Amino acid sequence: MFSSFLAGVLTRKDHHILMLALQIAEVILQKLSDVFLNSFIKEGVFFAIDTLLKPEKCSNMLFPVSDGTLPYDAGQKHASRVVLRCFCYAFGTCQSPSVETGTCKLENSSVQNLAKAIKTSYFDPVVCDSEKGLTDTLQKLNSLSAELSDLMHVPITAAGSSQDEGKFYCLLHQVVAKLSGSEPISTFEFVESGIVKSLVNYLSNGKHLSKNAGGICDDHYILEKRFEVFARLFLSSSDLADEMPLAILIRKLQGALSSLESFPVILSLASKQKNSFATVPRRRCLSHPCLRVRFIREEGETCLCDYSEDVLTVDPFSSLDEIDGFLLPKVRMEKFKQMDSTTKSTDPMETVSLQLPSDARSSQGESSDLMDPDHMSADLSGIQATKAQLSQHSPEQAINVELGNPSEASLSIDTHIAGMKQAVQFPSGSDISVKSEHLASCDNGNAFSKLSFYLEGKELDQSLTIYQAILQQKFRLDMEMNAGAKLWSQVHTLTYRMSVEPQDDHARGHSTPTQDSCSLDKIRAHLQGTSLFSSVFDHELTSDMDKLSPSYDILFLLKSLECMNRFAFHLLSCGKLHAFADGLIDNLDYLRVVVHSVSQNEFVSSKLTEKLEQQMRDPMAVSTGGMPLWCNQLMVSCPFLFSFETKCKYFRLSVFGSQKVQAQIPAQNNLGVLRDRRLTASNLSRKKFLVLRDQILESAFQMMDLYAHINLPIEVVYDEEVGTGLGPTLEFYTLVSHEFQKIGLGMWREDYGSPTAMKTLQTENSGFIMSPFGLFPRPRPSITDASDGKQFPEVLKKFVLLGKVVAKALQEGRVLDLPISKAFYKLILGQELNLFDVQSFDPELGRTLLEFLALANRKKNLGLFSGENSSSRIDTSFRNTRIEDLCIDFTLPGHPDCILASGPDHQMVNMDNLEEYVALVVDATVHGGISRQVEAFKSGFNQVFPIKHLQIFTEEEVERLLCGERDLWDFNELIDHIKFDHGYTASSPPISNLLEIIREFNYEERRAFLQFVTGAPRLPPGGLASLNPKLTIVRKHFSKCQDADLPSVMTCANYLKLPPYSSKDKMREKLLYAITEGQGSFHLS
Repeated sequence: MFSSFLAGVLTRKDHHILMLALQIAEVILQKLSDVFLNSFIKEGVFFAIDTLLKPEKCSNMLFPVSDGTLPYDAGQKHASRVVLRCFCYAFGTCQSPSVETGTCKLENSSVQNLAKAIKTSYFDPVVCDSEKGLTDTLQKLNSLSAELSDLMHVPITAAGSSQDEGKFYCLLHQVVAKLSGSEPISTFEFVESGIVKSLVNYLSNGKHLSKNAGGICDDHYILEKRFEVFARLFLSSSDLADEMPLAILIRKLQGALSSLESFPVILSLASKQKNSFATVPRRRCLSHPCLRVRFIREEGETCLCDYSEDVLTVDPFSSLDEIDGFLLPKVRMEKFKQMDSTTKSTDPMETVSLQLPSDARSSQGESSDLMDPDHMSADLSGIQATKAQLSQHSPEQAINVELGNPSEASLSIDTHIAGMKQAVQFPSGSDISVKSEHLASCDNGNAFSKLSFYLEGKELDQSLTIYQAILQQKFRLDMEMNAGAKLWSQVHTLTYRMSVEPQDDHARGHSTPTQDSCSLDKIRAHLQGTSLFSSVFDHELTSDMDKLSPSYDILFLLKSLECMNRFAFHLLSCGKLHAFADGLIDNLDYLRVVVHSVSQNEFVSSKLTEKLEQQMRDPMAVSTGGMPLWCNQLMVSCPFLFSFETKCKYFRLSVFGSQKVQAQIPAQNNLGVLRDRRLTASNLSRKKFLVLRDQILESAFQMMDLYAHINLPIEVVYDEEVGTGLGPTLEFYTLVSHEFQKIGLGMWREDYGSPTAMKTLQTENSGFIMSPFGLFPRPRPSITDASDGKQFPEVLKKFVLLGKVVAKALQEGRVLDLPISKAFYKLILGQELNLFDVQSFDPELGRTLLEFLALANRKKNLGLFSGENSSSRIDTSFRNTRIEDLCIDFTLPGHPDCILASGPDHQMVNMDNLEEYVALVVDATVHGGISRQVEAFKSGFNQVFPIKHLQIFTEEEVERLLCGERDLWDFNELIDHIKFDHGYTASSPPISNLLEIIREFNYEERRAFLQFVTGAPRLPPGGLASLNPKLTIVRKHFSKCQDADLPSVMTCANYLKLPPYSSKDKMREKLLYAITEGQGSFHLS
């Protein structure tokens, strides 16, 4: 471990750190040469030292090592970098002139001299030979890597694919055997062998460096085959070790990533100044420090004036577009100001954008006016009017939603202006190097002028805040930069020049919605889909990382493996389909797949998670948007690298801002879980809303119509009840969840809507839909008939409401009791569904469709090779029955009102149109038949905050975030997470009886107990340990008889007042009675 750590330190760029590492290595070799010499060779310490003497060697190998030269000449530093204090004086107490001038005490040749001395004194000349110095393990991995690379040049054809798959499988098996063998493999050997790069190149067919996923469509067949082979080996039970091969490979990759990654943690270390005054882009007082900036015209710029002002104080949270709006009118020459005066007088958008607050880019509804306590004071005025409206109006009259533009009616003026501001922002223009073109652009009346800003000759990214842009540029100039308080005291010189972007009305216009096509080719695409591969290629990992570095390959391979692990069922099922189509298997039962996948926690990088946690703990970096780019980019492209708790905190920071998260930080547990899901911050105003218990859904319609776009907590008050606060609010979200599960709404697959079926289901299931695999939207025909014409718009309105309720629950940290299927969560996250997803919510239909497709593919494949005369010998029967004898028509199974196709060729299903039938059923089930419902849900959700922010979570994590923990509690930890007070201790006899009773409760009784005490039947993420306030049990003094009183609760405080009953049986009887009869009202106890 120490040798690996030392090898990692020797990859640093700072010569001071290299000197310290070399001195440590020299001392160890002097004292314990026999112990550490071999490990230094195996872990790459010798290689790193050798590379310091031979920089050209680094270009031929993968392990990244600095060449040991000084990163800059101390006498030729740029003025803006003088403030970076040399490490020679980092721990010194005396102040000398050399500290201020940056003079370094180390000579240029110090690192090379010491490295040469170590190599000459301690390493045998034989080891120094590039071939003989390789360990046996490294040579073997090198050989396997070369063979994998050779397979890249072998074209895959339909005829020879099986042979190529066999070669790849054999090589992968050898790799697995080597990785899981008894001889340990160091990180240096694992990376230096090139095995990672070979695996990446083979799996991606060399496309992992592509900028977009557009080029993978042509390689879909190749990628599918290679991922199938990979999954078949790495996701199967291994004879070589007790754990899965995939887990072994992931662990090796995680160790290599921890050793090689160099993502910075840039702490602001802002001065203690709490308030400051900014002059750019608007004059106002700030609660955080300002940046000191001098704006100078770029040399050679002729269209702009030189700004006469000296150093300006700039709001670090302001974007470069806002600074452009401030500076451009002041530096334009008079003739251009006069030329633009006409345009400005007719286009008020630019003027409006300059008056926007700096936080206008936050989520919808978060404006400075809305957060004003006076504006949002919580009182009950108007509640009686609300009650009257609920009594007089139906739910149809209570809402006014247009699905085409769902948020127009409810968005605040500030949010609407923020949207106008976004509409007039254009991407920064490219650098114009030809002077004649630049001069001509000054008079171009058909262009939109903007400024481009430069720091030390490098153009800044217009999409960032000025703090982010300066910080990122400084880091690129010096990878070992220490961003301290001097970042705020020094003057940053920014140069500017004109940048012209031609007007593109098409790009600025609203994109037309994609029309559902009835083309069979497009519908067939949903059978298997390409979403698996596009999800691997659709995001750049991080712009700060060199794509040729081993860290990039490691990240890409981890991303591919994580995607393969999540889509394991799809890949293995595809393999079985191909085998059946090729005649390798004959029994349809063999199509069933049992998946052994590794835990998602295996993909979590503890090092990167801690780095992000440390970065988010810096309030200045959070409030000014000054976190390094890798934080956001890795969270988007590789969210699996971070723990669920860290992603929850990042989600709340990015969506709701630091104010709400900082209010929740004191309530975190030792795992970092956001325990305060209940917004106990007293500094946030609340809106009280009256709810009628017999009109829960109608109340929800009006509540969300009024407050969905406002980022403030809602407090529920029930009509004619004295209880108020957190408990009633939590119960309201639970009741709304149950309303959406009632029979007759027409929203879900199990709700068939016929009066006879409804009566039967209501009798059997108490009026609620029973969906063992979760709720999934009921498919509807693309053209609704007259009988359904009035009902379907109401269904869409309910999906809009559901989207609002779900988003509001996430925003306020409420727990919903809503069993949504995993497939519907995928749709919420923007993922496409295909044939293999049907089994997750309808197993029987999914298996049948899969078997039908296998038969159709087998007939098509074997028919090509058998010829027309022998086609009768192909067995295409479905479990000893001809497809024609099944008498299947072209309607959706279980939904006879949904006609899939019409015409003479679509009367009944036969072998010739079986594939088309399967494609139409899949399209109606997971795509075309539910697309309007899904879009309605998203339109409602987006009125609260953008739904795209959820895409950092998996579908299981979204369910956990929204619905809390599936397991209510761990009985062994009950006593550790319950507080006993006011007459009770953990050893009190009544407490012992209570804990035994809780352990004996069945599932429904435990849910009822939890709702009785907390107001919700499920616990928040983290379980009982995350419940805030902590569950407290106190002694309730009886009035007359010991066993006469009932238990009572204060749900706002999770406070159970329990009388000391005479026996355990009496306590159980009274507790169950209170739980059953105490539901449905809040009164004083």
